[in-house]
Amino acid sequence: MSSLVCAAGFVAPSSGSLSAGGIADGPAASGQAMATRDEAEASERATAQGDGRPLRVAIAGGGTGGHLFPGIALAEEIRRHGGEVLFVGTERGIEHRVVPEQGYELATIDALGIKGRGVGGLIRGLARLPGAWWQSRSILKRFRPDVIVGVGGYASGPLIATGVMMGIPGGIMEQNSIPGITNRILGRLVKRVFCTFEDPQGFFPAHKRVLTGNPIRRQLLASLQGAAEEDGARPPRLFVFGGSQGARAINRTFLAALPELLVALPELEIWHQTGKADFDEVSAGYAALGLGEPRVRVQAFIKGMAEPYRWSDLVLCRAGATSLSELAAVGRPAVLIPFPHATDNHQEHNARSLVDGGAATLLRESEWSPELLSAHLQELLGDRDRLLKMSRSMIAAARPDAAGHIYSELVALVGDRRR
Repeated sequence: MSSLVCAAGFVAPSSGSLSAGGIADGPAASGQAMATRDEAEASERATAQGDGRPLRVAIAGGGTGGHLFPGIALAEEIRRHGGEVLFVGTERGIEHRVVPEQGYELATIDALGIKGRGVGGLIRGLARLPGAWWQSRSILKRFRPDVIVGVGGYASGPLIATGVMMGIPGGIMEQNSIPGITNRILGRLVKRVFCTFEDPQGFFPAHKRVLTGNPIRRQLLASLQGAAEEDGARPPRLFVFGGSQGARAINRTFLAALPELLVALPELEIWHQTGKADFDEVSAGYAALGLGEPRVRVQAFIKGMAEPYRWSDLVLCRAGATSLSELAAVGRPAVLIPFPHATDNHQEHNARSLVDGGAATLLRESEWSPELLSAHLQELLGDRDRLLKMSRSMIAAARPDAAGHIYSELVALVGDRRR
C-alpha cells in the first residue's frame, strides 16, 4: 500500500485512513481503536450542540508573523461572532509571546521543523513526533473544537493530522503562491484550503480550494483604509522596508542608489524601516549624505505600519504575502524585491499577480544594481499619473473580507458535519 509521509511525521495511506507515523510502541498499537472512539465522540458532540452554538475553533501554527497574524485576524472574526478560539503553537515561535498579548489562550506542543535542516535536524524532528501527537490529541480532547485551522508553521502538521484522525473537520490557510511541503500534504487531508493567491499549478484539489485572500487584523485594516493625506504639491515620498527584521540587500543597495536618485528628485522624502541589525549602518549612511529628520525618518522597527503606508506615494519592499495584502488594502503601488532564498522562490510567485495586474513592478536581486534601482525609482516617482493607475490596480486586488470569507466557510463545514 503506497503512502505519503508529511513533514509533520504523519502517514496518509492511499486507502484514506490515517495513522501516526514513526510510533512503534504500545500507544501506536491502540491508535486505531482510539481514533474510532474519537470519531464517535465527535459525532455525538455535533449532534448535541445544535446548529445555533457559536464555533469553537483551534488555530494551529505560527513560528513567524507571516503565519501567525493572519490566524489572529481570523480569531478576531470568530470572536466577533461569539465563538471561542484556542491557538496551538510552540514555545520557540513568535506565537509564544504574541498570542497571550492579543488576549488568546495558547497551548504548546513540542514540534520541530524537518525540511532543510540536515540529517541531524531530521532525526531531532522525527524524535519529537510521538510526543507531539499525544500532546495534540490531549489538547483537542480538552478543548473539543468544532473545527481546526492550520496557518503554517511547525505546530500545524501534528495538530491538523491528529484532528483528522479524531474526526474533526479542518482547513488550512496558504499564504503563498507556492505552498510548502507540509501544506501540500495537509491539503489532501483537510476539507478546505483557503488560498491567498490563485493555484494555477493545481497544488491542491480543485474542490477544496477557496480563494479568500490573506486575512488582515481588523484594527490594522481600518487604519489602512483610513483617509490618506491630501497630495497637494508636496514632494514625492518613498517608504522602504524589508520586513520586521529588515533586508540588508535592500538597505545597502538603496543607500548606494540614493545619491543619483537625489539628483533627479532633490526634494524626495523617505521613511525607512531598517531592521535592528542595520539601523546604525543605515542611519550613518543618511548622515553622510547630510540627510535627517523631518525629511528622512529612519527606524529599526515600525509597530504601526498603516501610517507609513498611507504617508507614501511608493513602497520599496519584499514580497511576503502579508505585506502584499496590506499594500493592496491601502492601495499603495510598490517596487517588489523578492527574497531570493525563499522556499521554492515563492515571493517572486507571490509578486507576479500584482505585477501582471499593473499594481507593482518587480526587480530581482540577481539582476539589479544601484544604478538600475535609481533609474527605476526615478521613473515611477516622477510619474504621478502612473502611480495613480498602479494605486487603483492595488485596490482592485484587495480582498478586505478575507477573514469573514474563511469564517463563513468554517460555519458551512461545521454545518455539514452536524447534518
